[in-house]
Amino acid sequence: MVALGLTTVLTAGCGSTVETVDAREAPGRAQTIATATTRHTPSTPLPSTDHAKDQQVKIVITLGGQRLGATLDDDSAAARDLLAQLPVTVDMVDHGGVEKTGPLPSPLSLDGQPEGADPDVGDVGYYAPGNDLVLYYGDQSYFPGIVILGRLDEGVAAQFADQQGPVTVTVEAG
Repeated sequence: MVALGLTTVLTAGCGSTVETVDAREAPGRAQTIATATTRHTPSTPLPSTDHAKDQQVKIVITLGGQRLGATLDDDSAAARDLLAQLPVTVDMVDHGGVEKTGPLPSPLSLDGQPEGADPDVGDVGYYAPGNDLVLYYGDQSYFPGIVILGRLDEGVAAQFADQQGPVTVTVEAG
């Protein structure tokens, strides 16, 4: 006779589930279980957020005398290279009505970076082919050569969207 039950252990993210399925009552269920996902339960410890906080570095972007905040993710080689160049003054131009771009003094490392990215409004990025720092205030689709370095603080993208034409910014460690 065929086995009476099937025990499946699923693990994903921060939780796990153990489910027993009787193959006689739900013959197709054993195949669909493999695609199930689990949710965190209070008894499962959450991953430490201290590590993520340690990998974020505050920066200040000065625009027309106003100090605006952003956070870089310093677990990326490109972000660490940018931090090593700070403070830096960048002359930026509007590009496509979605971003301000300007050349950095030196290229940033692309070690460990994907071929490209699809930045979100409010991302701080690097466009490798042009060696440009990029501040995204509009929707830019995926493009090869884009590296996401971090995030502008809440409301900062809108301030860049309001700036018509070229701007000069100073970026420094916060």
